Amino acid sequence: MNPFRTIFRQRDRPKDRLGGGFSFLFGGTPSGTNVTEQTAMQNTAVYACVRILAEAVASLPLHVYRCKADGGKDRAPDHPLYPLLHNAPNEDMTSYTFRETMMSHLLLWGNAYAQIVRNGRGQVLSLYPLLPNRMEVSRAANGKLVYTYTRDSDDPGSRGGPITLQRSDVLHIPGLGFDGIIGYSPIAMARNAIGMCIATENYGARFFANSARPSGVLEHPGVLKDFDKLRQSWQAQFSGSNQHSIAILEESMKFHPISINPNDAQFLDTRKFQILEIARIFRIPPSFLGDLDRATFSNAEQLSLDFVKFTLAPWLTRFEQGMEQSLLLPSEKNDIFIRHNVEGLLRGDYKTRLEAYSIGIQNGFMSPNDVRSIEDWNLIPESEGGNGYYVNGNMLPLRLAKEGAYVKKQQDVKEANG
Repeated sequence: MNPFRTIFRQRDRPKDRLGGGFSFLFGGTPSGTNVTEQTAMQNTAVYACVRILAEAVASLPLHVYRCKADGGKDRAPDHPLYPLLHNAPNEDMTSYTFRETMMSHLLLWGNAYAQIVRNGRGQVLSLYPLLPNRMEVSRAANGKLVYTYTRDSDDPGSRGGPITLQRSDVLHIPGLGFDGIIGYSPIAMARNAIGMCIATENYGARFFANSARPSGVLEHPGVLKDFDKLRQSWQAQFSGSNQHSIAILEESMKFHPISINPNDAQFLDTRKFQILEIARIFRIPPSFLGDLDRATFSNAEQLSLDFVKFTLAPWLTRFEQGMEQSLLLPSEKNDIFIRHNVEGLLRGDYKTRLEAYSIGIQNGFMSPNDVRSIEDWNLIPESEGGNGYYVNGNMLPLRLAKEGAYVKKQQDVKEANG
């Protein structure tokens, strides 16, 4: 029974801190908006970037492999880690949900933590994510890392208070940082840009809440003593649901509306630029966020490939190496490794794939079953040549082509010797 199973309920952020015991000045920004992980996720661009990356990482197959003596590799479904990483890390979550949660933590807080539950032999039995905003990392007197996790006293079955976890009890995947131990929160580092984006959204909401018409000026010919009362009365009668009602002005008062063209204020351009700023923070192609200004039929596929190679690949490497470091036993690290399968994301269009497969088969470095495995098709029986390697020409098996070349060489030698 895992003693930490009751601490995963998300609650309001208790304090603005990162895992290493230091804080960023979250909250106020020059744009006048408060930026936290929760408020940032209310912005559509930030939410879309986090969702795209978290879902992409979680949807990729994750396998445990065993090295072969000839330099190849085989899946290791018999390894204790395989069902945890590929199917379900604990009885409450699927592998998809677990990795989606971990990736979301990594993108918002810059660190992802999970408690490791082991048996007496040190093998991993289950993994449970831990909230990064409740974790602090420090070094003990012996120089080893110590993880202090603050539990929620409101959770059932928990007494609250901090719990100390050793390095072997925690799967820690850090993001970009300056000390190699703790990652920095992307939200904290880019809070000004995100704050500007939130402020632009708030301005647009207020603008259209006022029927896309800004405030005006009431002009009175005389001296008005109680102008606060007049202003409150005007707002009560002609704002909100009372907009567009008929106004009756007394004492020769005049109303002068202030008209500002949103295009003159570059409101739309500002919103579009802020979306590009958010996409730049997370290294997401703008076309993935619905900005198709620079997307064409000719570069759409290349943008997708760039997303896999330059955006996803670094995150996947962090996950793989972090898992290998924390989950594998020391005796296994030379023979066992963990990898995501990204082949499906790197495929081109159907015609291009078939042309590439044809070249591979005709030149002897791919077999028909190699192709069918990549495409997830049923394999051709070995008796029908499914595992054979062929060369161009008459499509002979490679071994027969070698034998024929050897026989011809012997014949040429005999003819030369008379």
